[in-house]
Amino acid sequence: MKTNAGSPGKGQKAKPPKIFVLDTNIILHDHKAIHHFQENDIVIPMTVLEELDKFKKGHDSLNFNAREFMREIDRLSDNRKFGRDGVPLGKHLGTLKIELGHPFPDDLKGCFQDDIPDHRILATAIWVKQQNPGRFVALVTKDVNLRMKAKAVGMEAQDYLTDRVEESKVEYTRNEVIVTEDVGQGKIQSIAYGQGGISYSDIFDKEPVPNQLFQFRWEKGDDSHVTCARYDCDKKKIVLVKSRYAYGISPRNDEQKFALDACLNPAIRLVSLTGGAGTGKTLIALAAALEQERDFDQIILSRPAVTLGNQDIGYLPGDQKSKMGPFVQPLLDNLNVIRNCFKPGSKQATKIDAMLKEEKLLISPLAYIRGRSLGKVFFIIDEAQNLTPHEIKTIITRAGEGTKMVFTGDIFQIDQPYLDIYSNGLTHLGEKMYGQPLFEHINLRKGERSELSEIASRLL
Repeated sequence: MKTNAGSPGKGQKAKPPKIFVLDTNIILHDHKAIHHFQENDIVIPMTVLEELDKFKKGHDSLNFNAREFMREIDRLSDNRKFGRDGVPLGKHLGTLKIELGHPFPDDLKGCFQDDIPDHRILATAIWVKQQNPGRFVALVTKDVNLRMKAKAVGMEAQDYLTDRVEESKVEYTRNEVIVTEDVGQGKIQSIAYGQGGISYSDIFDKEPVPNQLFQFRWEKGDDSHVTCARYDCDKKKIVLVKSRYAYGISPRNDEQKFALDACLNPAIRLVSLTGGAGTGKTLIALAAALEQERDFDQIILSRPAVTLGNQDIGYLPGDQKSKMGPFVQPLLDNLNVIRNCFKPGSKQATKIDAMLKEEKLLISPLAYIRGRSLGKVFFIIDEAQNLTPHEIKTIITRAGEGTKMVFTGDIFQIDQPYLDIYSNGLTHLGEKMYGQPLFEHINLRKGERSELSEIASRLL
């Protein structure tokens, strides 16, 4: 007889549920985290609540998560005391307990000289472990240093894995183009010169996923050629990806060709462009937006304002324009590259200046975009690897009719201390949206900024 997962079989003794002690950064990362530990019990140290109190005011996602978590535990307690056994989290879930602070055991007191929140949380986790000798107890934190401290004193410590993408899937999103050389030249020419491509069944036994990208390599005499193509799931055909031109910018390699095609395709409403510095991600997205400006009411370029110590942008000196300067300058640099493609005073250069003045083209940190409803907007979000999965979801769910969104970033250049290549929002976006007809992901590898930039990116 088959037993349910986690249930004891006949003659077996049921194991007690595990206990997970959560660090503050878990709550700030995902305010619903307490509901993601199945039937196991959750302990929140009092120090965590004290830290969350510092985040309750503000408009950043950290502030939102802090407030939502406090509302949730208030709802769970429902005017009841947490008591010794805590309160139930819900059907098929464990219990939630708020644990007061506890000192380190006598043999560890000399190991931690500084009285800081991390040490108080670790001391509480060790106390919980000592009080529950027959149960598995682990500290859950996204702080690598705290995990190492916990393990050094014999405490089980884990990362929060709920929104962590598997390594194999991360690797796939970096190698999404299928390269093949065993397709007949006649079929490739039908893609390149035919009307609307050819049926996928003429080449493949199995239907590709929507917007699957291809490079068909073929020989003609002594020369080697590559034809770029994409699977159009509406037409059920493999269609040619042409080298297109957008507002003074043309692709310099096949990856940029795919990226520009996706940004110019009105049927694809969500685009993810990943790659290292100088690969042209933001430049291509901006050029495509300017090329299609008649189709949108506004073009918005934005990026998360990642500051030292996660301080709010308001801590910076000066007025709003001065505060915004350090964050929007890289976006302005890309705009200047496009403007310099045209002569000063030309129709195109004048149009860019007019769009900036009228705010049809708006460049702003992401903090100033929150709360808006985005209808008929071409929205470019740069440095998206510094966003959490929840932030990515919040942004996309604000998209109204006629809106197109392009997320750009490098998952190997993450500035947020509690995100990595497996848990950041950009990786999460590619994994969850894979196979959706309105989504396309392109990973750009070849740097085109300069020969020096390409060598440095590859060797250093």
